Amino acid sequence: VQLQASGGGWVQPGDSLRVSCVGSGRTFSDYGMGWFRQAPGKEREFVSGISRAATRTAYADSVKGRFTISRDNAKNTLFLQMRNLKPEDTAVYYCAAGVTVTGAILTATRQYGSWGQGTQVTVSS
Repeated sequence: VQLQASGGGWVQPGDSLRVSCVGSGRTFSDYGMGWFRQAPGKEREFVSGISRAATRTAYADSVKGRFTISRDNAKNTLFLQMRNLKPEDTAVYYCAAGVTVTGAILTATRQYGSWGQGTQVTVSS
């Protein structure tokens, strides 16, 4: 599946932002989906994951309660709603797709076979 992320930008601390990821080429609902991020000089880290039918979600502790992942399989689209953004959320955000069974959430980069190009999110005053 090919993935195209969008929606990043520059925001101030405390603001909200939603990033999106559109899939094409394969049946979107066959894939567990996730968001990762990578800040300069740091390794790529898991942010959030969602199961194929959106019945289960998972979040990194650093974003729990502030970020919400969702998906619309009819529109082949994955979302990440980010609230109360902090400067430490600044990173390139990547969406990813991995083949998995129903109900499973993938949290490791090695479990994902397809990646979007990334979208920059900058949180600064």
